[in-house]
Amino acid sequence: MNYGYFDDQAKEYVITRPDTPASWSNYLGSTEYGAIITNNAGGYGFYKSGARGRFLRLRFNSVPMDQPGRYFYLHDRENGDYWSASWQPVGKPLEKYQSTCRHGTAYSVIQSHYEGIEAEATYFVPLGQKFEYWRLKVTNQSDRPRDLSVFTFCEFTNQWITFQDRVNLQYSIFIVKGELTEDKLLRVSIHDHLSKAGDEVDSGHGAMQTWMGLAGAPLDGYDFNREAFIGTYRSYHNPQVVEQGQCSGSSAYGDNACGGLQTNLALQPGESREILVMLGIGDAETVGRKTAAEFGSPERAESELQKLKANWHAKLGSLVVETPDEELNHTINVWGLYNCLITFAWSRAASLVYNGERDGLGFRDSVQDILGVVAAIPEDAQARLELMLTGQLSNGGAIPVIQAFEHRPGHESPPPLEEYRSDDCLWFFNAVPAFVGETGKVDFYNKVLPYADEGEATVFGHLRRALEFNLERMGKHGLPCGLQADWNDCLRLGYYGESLFVAFQLRLGLTTYAEIAGNLGKPEEASWALAEREKLDANIQEHTWDGNWFIWAITEDGTVYGTKDYDEGQVYLNTQVWSVISEAATPEQARLAMQSVREKLATPYGLMLAAPPFVKAPFSVMRAVVFNSGIKENAGIFNHTQGWGIMAECMLGNGDQAYEYLRAAMPAAYNEKAEVRQLEPYVQGQTTYSTYSPRAGNTRLSWLTGAAAWFYYSATQYVLGIRPEAGGLRLDPCIPGDWEGFKATRRFRNKTVEIEVRNPEGVCRGVKTLTLNGEVLEGILIPAEKLGETNKVEVLLG
Repeated sequence: MNYGYFDDQAKEYVITRPDTPASWSNYLGSTEYGAIITNNAGGYGFYKSGARGRFLRLRFNSVPMDQPGRYFYLHDRENGDYWSASWQPVGKPLEKYQSTCRHGTAYSVIQSHYEGIEAEATYFVPLGQKFEYWRLKVTNQSDRPRDLSVFTFCEFTNQWITFQDRVNLQYSIFIVKGELTEDKLLRVSIHDHLSKAGDEVDSGHGAMQTWMGLAGAPLDGYDFNREAFIGTYRSYHNPQVVEQGQCSGSSAYGDNACGGLQTNLALQPGESREILVMLGIGDAETVGRKTAAEFGSPERAESELQKLKANWHAKLGSLVVETPDEELNHTINVWGLYNCLITFAWSRAASLVYNGERDGLGFRDSVQDILGVVAAIPEDAQARLELMLTGQLSNGGAIPVIQAFEHRPGHESPPPLEEYRSDDCLWFFNAVPAFVGETGKVDFYNKVLPYADEGEATVFGHLRRALEFNLERMGKHGLPCGLQADWNDCLRLGYYGESLFVAFQLRLGLTTYAEIAGNLGKPEEASWALAEREKLDANIQEHTWDGNWFIWAITEDGTVYGTKDYDEGQVYLNTQVWSVISEAATPEQARLAMQSVREKLATPYGLMLAAPPFVKAPFSVMRAVVFNSGIKENAGIFNHTQGWGIMAECMLGNGDQAYEYLRAAMPAAYNEKAEVRQLEPYVQGQTTYSTYSPRAGNTRLSWLTGAAAWFYYSATQYVLGIRPEAGGLRLDPCIPGDWEGFKATRRFRNKTVEIEVRNPEGVCRGVKTLTLNGEVLEGILIPAEKLGETNKVEVLLG
């Protein structure tokens, strides 16, 4: 079933039916002033932190999942009928009510038609500002004059720390005030003297103060007390004030505050009126007054919207492709990268599911997220990479979560011994070379950065320390210890249990380090890394091959997981694909391991993390047993890993198989069967139910997931094969054999590279000739020094 379509020219996804299988959302704003909005205007707002700066409330895990939100209600003063400018929350019958939502790059537009009235609500946060616009245009499309009242509604939190607001009610319902200022602005202030939270998330706009105002129309009424607006025994779909058609003039004094503003509109046939709502952070009488005076006109709002679009669209211009797969084009050209940019910004901190339990930047996740955005925002990627490098401790391990606004390199306390994860700093061997390859800044390896706790080192020294952290913590079989967890947080091997996945990561790290050392003229460092890799290779070959696939791990007591001799979790995806990615597998092992993936883990909806499911495994080792079979780490499709499967098949030259995995993992491929996937068909979700579940294909937890970066990275750098390196741009496509070719325009080091790939012989991989601006090159690397301002590249496969 189809609920919408991609409009790549406008860089929007257009939702044509409001009754989507789940709430389909978008992000507004920045990492200072952030917001989530859905196709029915649901969602919430937060300042710097979704956990400690949430100023607009959302009731999580409710039905619908996105209420309350940023609502416009319309009341017909002639007959008493009322509705909302978005289908929900009033929910008029769809045979009478039409609604379209256009989610764009950090803005959303919701249009509706009901009983001769057209409403268009546009929501966005201007660039660099700490307030949001709600812009409403109302048009009378009927043949008679109409007398309408428009009401706004949002629900403010009583305390910006979500635990205090939603749990500690005996305190938080007594500290809020909502009142009208002389400038007719709503002032919401929170009297909190027990916590310093306001100061932690705010540095100049007044701790936990919010303002809201109306422009372009008179204020004909207001209600700032939630119960007065909604009614004691009513809800968002039938507010008392909206039904009556007149606000009561209530203020909030304890209990709960809301943003209820009323204006009355008299419209002749064909006439339109536009009103602005502005809502922001800070004191109403200073910040609010100044902001409303400067920004409170329709002309300024339109100017700010165009600036916002231009800013985001420029970021999306780092790679534009034209392939035979339109859904892949939608993903690469707009939504895949936009998903990466939003995930990079918010990590796992704020969504319709993430409810403040992951406040800050998860170390391992945030390092990987860099891979998806480094071409689009290289300066921001460098800043984040440096931040994460300063989250590394002097022993080579890492702080699990970085609080960006509070992080003090050189002064942080190390976590307890039992809280170290074994994979954290090994992700630098993916992210750092990706940054250097994109920018050409080889000297970045020589930049000195502090450790989190004490001391400092060059970036190259940080990489060495990352390797040493694992080499100093090896188990009895000569493989890295799993510590608290490797990438899979459900795996508890015991501190000295051994993780084969981390062994493959370590191998890739040693190889990469040796290559970097060679480029930096440090042969002794390269020799050291290769010698360590040789020892690791011998241990991998001696202890981890199970005949047709690689094992999963070895626990502290010697129990082997991921073997044909164990009924549950026999095959583990990560160790198969990373045996190829790290090049630890022999050619025959790689062939058999990936064949096992196809036979035992592949489903129409993606690759399962492991199979069969865990039912009897001890919880002390395999926490995945708590999940229902076919969900998340228990034989579910963990979408973070799908890009690894694509990469592994590309490295083996299997373009048809890689493309099959890509299609299974690509949200846009489900646009015509959205009722199966249920989540937004334009962004990734964390987990998909596998065929071990009775609801195979259902996907949960959209937007903020490592699946975004790894899918985009694998699709662009391995399937399309456009791979930046320190020396230039490598072109090594691995495409389906029935593709005749594709075109791409790549922005690379401030130069434009126009690429045309032709595949007349119907192969999957293999560059026959590479031509740059008419010159045939040797090999498949375009040297950076050969690139002009604009370049034409021809790639002939065969």
